[in-house]
Amino acid sequence: MAEAVEVGSVSAGARAMFFMLSPNESSFQKVEEVPQYVQQATPFFVGLMVLELVVGLLKTGAPVVTISDGLTSVSCGMISRLPMLFMRGCELTAYMYVWDRYRLMELPWDSAWTWWLTFLGVDFCYYWVHRFAHEVSFLWAAHQVHHSSEYYNLTTALRQSLTQQFTSWIFYLPLALVAPPTVFAVHIQLNLLYQFWIHTELIRDLGPLEWVFNTPKHHRVHHGRNLYCIDTNYGGILIIWDRLFGTFAPESDKVVFGLVFPINTFEILYVQLHYYLYLWRRSSTYKTIGNKLSTFFKGPSWKPGKSRLGDHEDNPKVTGQEVPHDPSWTLPLQVYVVIHFLLVLGIYHDLFENKMTLSQLTMLGMTGYVLLTLTSLGYIIDQRPTAAVLEMLRCVVMVTVQRYGYMKPLLPSLAVPTEAFVSLSLLYWALQSFTQLLTIKRKAD
Repeated sequence: MAEAVEVGSVSAGARAMFFMLSPNESSFQKVEEVPQYVQQATPFFVGLMVLELVVGLLKTGAPVVTISDGLTSVSCGMISRLPMLFMRGCELTAYMYVWDRYRLMELPWDSAWTWWLTFLGVDFCYYWVHRFAHEVSFLWAAHQVHHSSEYYNLTTALRQSLTQQFTSWIFYLPLALVAPPTVFAVHIQLNLLYQFWIHTELIRDLGPLEWVFNTPKHHRVHHGRNLYCIDTNYGGILIIWDRLFGTFAPESDKVVFGLVFPINTFEILYVQLHYYLYLWRRSSTYKTIGNKLSTFFKGPSWKPGKSRLGDHEDNPKVTGQEVPHDPSWTLPLQVYVVIHFLLVLGIYHDLFENKMTLSQLTMLGMTGYVLLTLTSLGYIIDQRPTAAVLEMLRCVVMVTVQRYGYMKPLLPSLAVPTEAFVSLSLLYWALQSFTQLLTIKRKAD
């Protein structure tokens, strides 16, 4: 019986990725009973990414993802979930507050009609979350993270914003007037999971399904920086909202992915936060309060004298010959970065697994270490001059983390090699930093 339950849960997890769960198996009376579908989907994320990599190699003879871009995308996904260590999701918290105090009616939680109406309601609200994230500059500052990759593969789906969750909850509040929080908690997760598999170039066309559902073909257009791609195809699961509200665009010319003005960096905090700084600097160039505020509340392309969304006259011309930013770096460094990324991924996993037993101070410290590691690895990928010093300091922290038992080896049998590797890492970067200091001193003399 236990085996049957386990097989059933694996089946449900796989079907959840494609919105194939039935109302009967995904309706719950209490919020505490709602499964953590997104958290439980990690094995399916990994499995599908490996499958895409293999199929891509067989079809094209080249990998569909680079180490630098793939690790940056996964790092963004990791950072986006860190607030969940300290608080419940903003969307569900705000939703329950409105439901408890202001609901107009109470649809039955165990009704299939409630389940399907909530599905439509969540997807409709997501359309507007997504559309406003493109049409309001300070919301775009968060969402641009997801568009910053110049590649389009399943790792791109994980490239999520740290800050978008702090504003998106507003758009779902009308649903809280009628739909139970348990049903909403299911659909807000299933809506997100569905959007994972559509981030691929390997699936070209799904025939009649293209008329109703958001598909890889439609979502590729959304991620393009071609003029015909900009501000189109906002749908989550359904593409009908775009067809109804005039934001649909079919795929035609070769899609060139990424931001209109590529950022050309893999430094994780810059990827997440650079656009906020850009908006602040841009607003400071205007003299009137109206123009300063318009910088944040009108479209990213807005300028004084332009319409609310501005225009794209200053956009670089897309030729279809653009090459993604992919700096060359040595194989040993690539191996080093991958190993240290796997080590911090283990710490990250343990942090979420044990968050109920760890003190707030410990969680803050470990969160800081995760951010420091991902930042430092980004510096190495970017080959910044200060990478050696930052990585040396991180290795000092890593030795401390290891000494207190917060860093576990990838496998128990690798405990001793891991300790040796950590020590060698510290020694190497200390020598690199010392060499750089000597070079600087000689130049100064």
